[in-house]
This record gives sequence, C-alpha cells and structure tokens, in this order.
Amino acid sequence: MSVTFANGHPVGFVILERDAAELHLTLVKGHQGGSHNAAHLMVADAVSLHDHLVSNGVRIIKGLRDADYGLRGFVFADPDGNRIDVGQRLPPQS
Repeated sequence: MSVTFANGHPVGFVILERDAAELHLTLVKGHQGGSHNAAHLMVADAVSLHDHLVSNGVRIIKGLRDADYGLRGFVFADPDGNRIDVGQRLPPQS
C-alpha cells in the first residue's frame, strides 16, 4: 500500500491505497492491541496474502481455513498486536 494522505506532526492520521483498496488509520496515544479483531479485510486471494505474511514473519493468530458460511480466511496480528481478520468469498457449493 502507498500513503496518499497524512495529517499531523507527528502523523496521527493516514490514508493508504493499493489498487481499489483504501485504508484509513488513526494513531491513538496509549492504544494496546486486544483480543478482538480491529479490522476486517476482504481480499481476492486469501492464500497468497497468508503465504506472503508468513514468509515475512507476521504472526498468524488463526490459521487459514474454509468456513461453512462461504469464506476462506485467517487472522493475523500487526506489529502493535492488533488483530486483523482476512476473508475471501468462496464460490457457492452445488
């Protein structure tokens, strides 16, 4: 992702973009990562993103799996411990 907007000194708000995706992030003083998912991302290829994150040493909280409600997904933690849930819609089963 690339920074397309940043505000504050030091930066407290930033917008990141890549292709059609846009992510807005706010810095909150004293924030601690928790046991809940802080963000949910829908992607076209969960396996590729999962493998990329693993190869770069990112901590995977819940491994890659296909759920019976039609999503392939996993959960990872960012460097601050925030949990990020990733999902990919699967084609309907016949």
